[in-house]
Amino acid sequence: MSVQDFTIYDVICRNAQCHPDGDAVIFNEIRLTHGRFKDRCDQLARGLVRAGVEKGDRLGIVAHNCHEFMILYGAVAKIGAILLPINWRFQQEEMEYVLKDCTPRFVFAGPEYRETVKESAKRIDSIERCFTVGGGDAVEGFSPFEELCLERGADGQFHVGADSGFVIIHTAAVEGEPRGALLSQSNIIHSNLQMMIGLGLGPEDSHIAILPLFHIAALSMAMAVMHAGGKNVILERFDPELSLRLMEKERVTLFFHFPPILQMLLSKYDEAQGGYDLSSLRNVGGLDSPENIKRLKEIAPNAVPGTMFGQTEALPVTWGPMEERPGSAGRPTPLSKVILVDEHDNEVPVGTPGEICVRSPVVFSGYWGRAEDTAYTFRNGWHHTGDIGRFDQDGYLWYVKRKAEKELIKPGGENVYPAEVERVILEHDCVKEVSVIGVPDKQWGEAVKAVCVLKPEKSLDIQDLIDFVASRIARYKKPKHVVFVDSLPRTEDGTIDREQVKRDYGGKF
Repeated sequence: MSVQDFTIYDVICRNAQCHPDGDAVIFNEIRLTHGRFKDRCDQLARGLVRAGVEKGDRLGIVAHNCHEFMILYGAVAKIGAILLPINWRFQQEEMEYVLKDCTPRFVFAGPEYRETVKESAKRIDSIERCFTVGGGDAVEGFSPFEELCLERGADGQFHVGADSGFVIIHTAAVEGEPRGALLSQSNIIHSNLQMMIGLGLGPEDSHIAILPLFHIAALSMAMAVMHAGGKNVILERFDPELSLRLMEKERVTLFFHFPPILQMLLSKYDEAQGGYDLSSLRNVGGLDSPENIKRLKEIAPNAVPGTMFGQTEALPVTWGPMEERPGSAGRPTPLSKVILVDEHDNEVPVGTPGEICVRSPVVFSGYWGRAEDTAYTFRNGWHHTGDIGRFDQDGYLWYVKRKAEKELIKPGGENVYPAEVERVILEHDCVKEVSVIGVPDKQWGEAVKAVCVLKPEKSLDIQDLIDFVASRIARYKKPKHVVFVDSLPRTEDGTIDREQVKRDYGGKF
């Protein structure tokens, strides 16, 4: 810790000093001012330390959005612990993989996930205690969250630098296994500053967190608004009618969405015959169809739809108003150096597609416990995103595709790597070969499609295969479409030719 350090907890302290009575976190009937939010973070931090948590320890959480989620983020920032938010859509095997990967000492669980966490804790030696969040009764083996918040008295000395780890978010499984991306407090602080500049954020801003707080999009938006002294309106889960009602009541100025959220909001607005005042909206992030964007502008004329390029490993590195250069991902943010390179890491000319590489204080610290993966990703002094893009003459980035080694499908904003789905499908006794690809989907943006070759004399019902996959990994990863074929195309070296599979089956359901 040095005189140059500035942490997320310092943001919380500044808000309590400068905006003590301003709203910080709103969840259902709970309203926490910035002063009260700091108090709650302090209480939890003292309780965690009293319970034995030390700097660098991981704390897992599996829960829907709630005010305790935000308090946990604040408390770990103060003491230098690391929060491990887990996608609550995961099946138990996936959840256990993440827990074993990062060895948390404590795990916090919402009502719907306590039995699952309880069973997992029996098989994971690192887990010492489990706590409730999000209400509900504490089942056997769980202690109430509030038990940790009873500590009073003076704070201890916490020497936490800006480079301390803050959160580990597991990315989709590139080669069948998720990798934990470690983000430091400095990463978040610099991301906040860029978003505050790009979106003009201030204490008057109000963010509605309709995406889950385990996702980098919701977390980064919430942190940026908090840094600006604004308020975060927390939704337990997305509900279009409640969202519209809160947007009007809390004078919401910005939110982030993934398909089909915007479509559902627009449909509910039309059902109510325009019965909601959305004039406070200024910034809306997320990709959607031109028709939905146009309709949004009609009902929220002050809203500016934004476009960007970023990932868990590199918080937004390009940004801009969508209408400024329609179809692009905006231009590099103030703290991001973005170049495009060929297969030999040579920078390519303007207009030529190349891998998007980044150098910025918003680039993550590395993959948890995966030094080789981190070194490969950071080779030659650049973060290699695995995405292909091209720059135009005015410096706008245009997204092209993923590199073959990081083939990615994005249904509803979630990341699905084909290799993980293929691994599960090949566990079925009837399947000999499979190639999983992404296909366009009007509702979700993209959908998972499995092209399968069955073993000789075997038969399989399509729905049975879909259910088989859904029983083993998160349901959003299951195929929406399945076709059975006699054979799959091959490259010269005998491997499945994924590009040919896309050409043959990508436009057909």
